[in-house]
Amino acid sequence: MAKLYYEKDADPSLLKGKTIAIIGYGSQGHAHALNLKDNGFKVLVGLYQGSKSWKKAEENGLKVDTVDKVARQADVVMMLTPDTIQARLYKESIQPHLNAGKTLMFAHGFNIHYKQIVPPANVDVSMIAPKAPGHRMREIFVEGNGVPALVAVHQDASGKALQNALAYAYGVGSLRAGVVQTTFAEETETDLFGEQTVLCGGVSSLIKAGFETLVEAGYQPELAYFEVLHEMKLIVDLIYEGGLGYMRYSVSDTAEYGDYTRGPRVIDEHVRENMRQVLKAIQDGSFAKEWIAENDEGRPRFNRLRQENVDHPVERVGKELRAMMSWLKKPQQG
Repeated sequence: MAKLYYEKDADPSLLKGKTIAIIGYGSQGHAHALNLKDNGFKVLVGLYQGSKSWKKAEENGLKVDTVDKVARQADVVMMLTPDTIQARLYKESIQPHLNAGKTLMFAHGFNIHYKQIVPPANVDVSMIAPKAPGHRMREIFVEGNGVPALVAVHQDASGKALQNALAYAYGVGSLRAGVVQTTFAEETETDLFGEQTVLCGGVSSLIKAGFETLVEAGYQPELAYFEVLHEMKLIVDLIYEGGLGYMRYSVSDTAEYGDYTRGPRVIDEHVRENMRQVLKAIQDGSFAKEWIAENDEGRPRFNRLRQENVDHPVERVGKELRAMMSWLKKPQQG
């Protein structure tokens, strides 16, 4: 069984009086910074000169400076920028200021696990990975609760890396819900696998395949959209609230019987073998190598695939149908 930690297991005083640098002010960055600030911790936000987030962070009552300057001042540096820019940012602006006794933290283990960042041996390296988008993490915190998180220690130079990480978890509110102990390798590999085979890659491919199958059979694209995409939220919400059993309890007996008898015909042993191959590529580092090379080359394949999927019929039909749904929030993309 996994080791679980709660507020009673943390000593917040370990980080009180110390300076915590939050690098980045996106979805996760703003939530971490504001939650820590509200809990009485000393927070600096590190951004590049000219960042659109600079003014926003200052308006939220936070002190902001360049990454180089906040890394120099900080006792704890939390990396909350996209994986693809962390290695360069670390080398240019953070590594020169990682003196003995400091702590380098992450919310995802990619760059440590695949050795894109190799910290000096005299600093602690740890992870607090909240299991929710940043905006939700902030909302829950303001309501007086917290979102669960993972904790991991890659390097324990001080002998107190875990205790300091738990103090940070206290600061962002995750110990209110519970924090699960893991490793950088386990977090990274399971996170990538979940994204690729189920949460993003699996779901989007399943939706497109179902949509295409119905349209090819002569059904109206609008009905196909409603049946394989629009109603997905209903099912996912039920699963989120009470697991697969609650979803099956909530749908019709016909739907439940179809789940048991037809689902395994779609997701069969061939699909599971493909999943094993995807996992193997994550474990042996070949996916990481591929993704790093893709970014180094200017993302030609990524950009082509993105455009192809933007132009998919399910997206065009969905855009028209969602315009009828006045209750939907317009997605923020930028």
